[in-house]
Amino acid sequence: MLPSYFHMLEKLNPGTVTRIEVDGESRFKYLFLAFGVAIRGFRYMRKVVGIDGTFLKGQYRGVLLVAIAQDGNGQCYPLAWGIVDSENEDAWTWFLTQLKEIIGDTDELALISDRAPSIKKAISTVFEKAHHGACAWHVAQNIKNKFKCADIMGSYWSAVNAYRCEDFVGYMIKISNRYPRVAEYLENEVGFEKWSRCHYPGLRYNITTTNMVESLNSMLVNARDFSYVSLLDVIQEKISKWWNDRRIIGMALTTPLTPSRESQLRPRFAQSNGRHTLQLNPVTYHVKGGELEGVVDIFNKTCTCKEFDIDKLPCVHAVAAAHHAQVSVYSLVSPYYTKKYYVLAYGETIYPVGSQSQWDVPNEVVARIVLPREVKDKKRGRPKTSRFPSVGEFRKRKNRCGKCDAYRHYKKRCNSQTGSTEGNPPTNVPV
Repeated sequence: MLPSYFHMLEKLNPGTVTRIEVDGESRFKYLFLAFGVAIRGFRYMRKVVGIDGTFLKGQYRGVLLVAIAQDGNGQCYPLAWGIVDSENEDAWTWFLTQLKEIIGDTDELALISDRAPSIKKAISTVFEKAHHGACAWHVAQNIKNKFKCADIMGSYWSAVNAYRCEDFVGYMIKISNRYPRVAEYLENEVGFEKWSRCHYPGLRYNITTTNMVESLNSMLVNARDFSYVSLLDVIQEKISKWWNDRRIIGMALTTPLTPSRESQLRPRFAQSNGRHTLQLNPVTYHVKGGELEGVVDIFNKTCTCKEFDIDKLPCVHAVAAAHHAQVSVYSLVSPYYTKKYYVLAYGETIYPVGSQSQWDVPNEVVARIVLPREVKDKKRGRPKTSRFPSVGEFRKRKNRCGKCDAYRHYKKRCNSQTGSTEGNPPTNVPV
C-alpha cells in the first residue's frame, strides 16, 4: 500500500519527493517524504534546519525522523519526514542524503541537532559545506546531569545568547571560577563554535535549540501508535491545516513584517530616541547613548554590537542610524521576516490523497512489493510509551512517600499522621 500511497501524494502535490528503501528480501527499511510546497517554500525560510527523531509505538515500531525550518514568524516549518529502523549512522546518512537533494549544501546552511554521535558522523559525511550546531538546551541538560551544577545555568544561557565575544568571555569566567570542569567541557569537549551564538562559524540567527522539532514531536504523540500510512495521513492533515491557517493570517497582515518580528522591532523605535548619531561617511554612523555604543554600516547591515549582524533585524543603533540617514528602517530588515515572504511560503495548498477506492495508480506501482520489516520479539512487560531521552537529556524522578503515597517528599519527612492518600491514586488499584 505504501508505494500506491506515495504515488498519489506525488500526483496530487506536484514536486513532492518520496523514497522507499527495501532490503534484499523486499522488506521495508526506510522511507522519506517531502511535500513539494514545503520544498518550494524553503526559499523563503532562513537556512537553519533542526533535525531530530522520535520512536514509534505501532506494530512495526521504528523511528520518525524530522527536518524542520523556522518561518519569519518563529513558527516551525516542516521540511521532510523519514521513518527508519533506529537512530543509527546508516539511517541518518540515508535520510540526510535525501534531505540534501531538496535543500542543497551551502555555507549559508546551518544544521542544528543534539550531540548524538550517529547524527554528527552522518552530517559530516553528507554535508561538506553546511555548518553543524549543537542544540544549546541539550548541552545544558548534559551539564546539569554530568556536573550537578544547575546554579550556573543563568551564566550558561547568557553565554549562549551573547552577541559579542567580549560579553561571552565575561560569562565564561563566571562559570570557570565556580566550576572549572564545566568550562573545560564546554570549550574542549563540546566546542564554543557548536553552542555559542557569537562563535558559530555560520549563520543561525536567534535559533539556538531544536525546540521547534521537540514541539512537533509532542504534537504527534498520539499518532505514533498508528501504522506508517495512517501516521503520514495525520502529518499531511495537520500541516495542510497549518498552511491554510497561516496563509489566511499572512494575507490579513497590515504591517510590513510578521507579527513576532514587528513586536520585536517596534520598541526599538522608542529606545532609539535621544541617541546621539554622528555620520562618519555616506553609509557609516556612530550612535552614542544607552549602555552600549554602536558603529552602524547601513549598506552592509552591520553594527559593532553584533545584534544586527546575527539576527538580521535592525538593532537600536541601526534604527537610530536609519532615522538620521532618513532611510526606512524596514529596508534594513531581512526579507525572511517580511509579510511578502511569509505569504509566499504558505501560498500553495497541500492536498490529501482521499479514499483508497478513488486512487488511480499504475499497475507497475501496485505490483511493487514492500513487505513489512521484521520486528524482534517484544520484551516482556508493559510496552514503553515515553520516548528515549536524547543525548544530554535527563528526566527528574518524582519523589514519592512510602507512608502517604504523596509526591515530592519521602517517608522520613512525612507530616501525615493517618497515611491519607487524598489527591493521589492508591498504588494497588488500577487507574
